[in-house]
Amino acid sequence: MNKGNGDTSYAKNSTVQREIISFGKAIVEEALLQLSVNNDIESMGIADLGCSSGPNTLSVISEVMDVVRAACGHLGRPVPEFRLFLNDLYSNDFNYLFMSLPPFYKRLKEEKGIGVASHCFISAVPGSFYARLFPTNLLHFVYSFSSLHWLSQVPVGLESHALKHLNKGKVYISKSSPQSVLDAYSSQFQADFSAFIESRSQELVPGGRMVLSFLGRTSIDPAADEGCYQWELLAEALMSLVKDGLIEEEKVDSFNTPYYAPSAEEIKAEIVKEGSFLIDRLEAFQVDWDGGAVTDTHTKQGKALIGERVAKTVRAVVESMLESHFQIGQHTIDVLFLKFAEIVGNYLSKTRTKYINFVISLVKKT
Repeated sequence: MNKGNGDTSYAKNSTVQREIISFGKAIVEEALLQLSVNNDIESMGIADLGCSSGPNTLSVISEVMDVVRAACGHLGRPVPEFRLFLNDLYSNDFNYLFMSLPPFYKRLKEEKGIGVASHCFISAVPGSFYARLFPTNLLHFVYSFSSLHWLSQVPVGLESHALKHLNKGKVYISKSSPQSVLDAYSSQFQADFSAFIESRSQELVPGGRMVLSFLGRTSIDPAADEGCYQWELLAEALMSLVKDGLIEEEKVDSFNTPYYAPSAEEIKAEIVKEGSFLIDRLEAFQVDWDGGAVTDTHTKQGKALIGERVAKTVRAVVESMLESHFQIGQHTIDVLFLKFAEIVGNYLSKTRTKYINFVISLVKKT
């Protein structure tokens, strides 16, 4: 993620993620209510896994606390201590998040009372959620928004150092990708998601709850537009820079995004295979590429605006990966995303392909 709070930062360009969080709000509330009704908890361990950046993180924490407080009030129970663990990769901008905590605690005291604020303990846990992060049976509730579509690595056989580039001119699965590319992505997702589920099964208490929300697809076809077309357009922008002599074609051929949009069937298969969780709910929602902010895409101004918004959203997430692989400077990155914005604007003026986002609510078996 792009750090800080500048014009291209994740903190300033996470409208789509905020929209995704709003879709999952009712399912999070339902899971927390069931957890509170079935358990009298004195100290509640809660983990936010991945994307612990920007204002979205603290807004979700506040909503989680509100739901638990309301449930405890209705049940006539004391409000538990909140032990909140924020997880992201080691390179995450935790400093920006920590700088947001003093005003967050101040707002808690003003809106919810000093007692609630003094019983809320927030800490960061850096590391990959595809492995163990917490001691056994520490957590009661885990949630993860907009993270699990990111793989732990580029699929085996598609790395930049591979002897043969199998996905030339593309950066993800496309309709022209050979079956070996589709198989590599599917296998990597299966290995990663299985590792994630197995790790959480050890960290959650029996009866604990987990809500996961990430991008996927309703089609069985991994190359369906709903699951991959944003990457098709980014590849087009990159190839335009090849034509202009700004980057090397071999660099495009050797780049594959560590991302996968699974189907519901693939998700359920890994959960059932691991065996520690019951699937309480699995819902799919459509999300506009720009978060639904631009409604008129047929005018020149509308095309430019939606293209710019989508480009900024994508840039905030992938810029560091592109800089590292292509070894390009700020000017070339700016040129790339200006071209990407133009391509996206033209595309979305003709069709409104949407992201598919899954929200899955799981219960740890007792």
